[in-house]
Amino acid sequence: MFTIRCILGSSAKCLTSFPVCRHIRMATVPHAVAAVCQVTSTPDKEANFSACKQLVQEARERGANMVFLPEGFDYIGSSREETLSLSESLAGETVSRYTQLARKLEVWLSLGGFHERGHDWETDRRIYNSHIIINDKGDIVSVYRKSHLFDVELPEKGVSLKESAFTIPGPSLMSPVETPVGKVGLGICYDLRFPELSLALQRHGAEILTYPSAFTVATGAAHWEVLLRARAIETQCFVLAAAQVGRHHNKRSSYGHALVVDPWGEVLGDCGGEKPGVMLVKIDLEKVNSTRRNMPVQQHRRDNGFYQSLEKT
Repeated sequence: MFTIRCILGSSAKCLTSFPVCRHIRMATVPHAVAAVCQVTSTPDKEANFSACKQLVQEARERGANMVFLPEGFDYIGSSREETLSLSESLAGETVSRYTQLARKLEVWLSLGGFHERGHDWETDRRIYNSHIIINDKGDIVSVYRKSHLFDVELPEKGVSLKESAFTIPGPSLMSPVETPVGKVGLGICYDLRFPELSLALQRHGAEILTYPSAFTVATGAAHWEVLLRARAIETQCFVLAAAQVGRHHNKRSSYGHALVVDPWGEVLGDCGGEKPGVMLVKIDLEKVNSTRRNMPVQQHRRDNGFYQSLEKT
């Protein structure tokens, strides 16, 4: 029905010199292929582009129709000032290079978490965290701006981040995008913790949910896999989650474990928590249809008013 193929490692199952992603099962029927990437971004934008470009090229050579990159694929800054100074508009050089890459390779791209300068950048110096979809002609077909911002203090875990200090929350969700791998619903990282978002995307036709992320090591170890599996189970969608991994600079590291989950909640592939990599998954949308047909959860859901009608005891 589907496959994860490692295209990264030194074992006999892998096809290049990159680290190994967990190898799962092979398909006998051809389907559209999605590539889910894991990278280690730094403040060096040129090095980041070179690394991502190599992964995209490898994935395309192995048959990927769409490649998914994580939040912060462009860079991860070491301070508020650096993060803002490195940001660009959608018309800037970084996005332009990716549109050219998509057009050259004839591949769709999910760029999951671009530091986009806000509409009032000249006056307020604030940015959006933007998930960009580029088609195989190099056109931007959708931009979702992250709506839930990560403002969390976990002193016992060594986690202290306040995304809202320089980021504007997105104004709305975006309709799922028709792509070669299916209808893709867009989220980013912390959005994963809000089931209302995933259910809204599912109601509007999503067959695949994607959560490109840069989870902290502490929150990732505790919650990453269980949240992704929960979103897959409750929506009966495939979930594709590209991830940041490892040490970005002396102030920040990410959990990794880029993950693919099927509509039944089974983990199909995991890139591990150590090094960059990419895995290929052959998407069989009949798995979505059969799961929803055999367990019609959405048909059993009551109207919204019911869930607000708690009776007092």
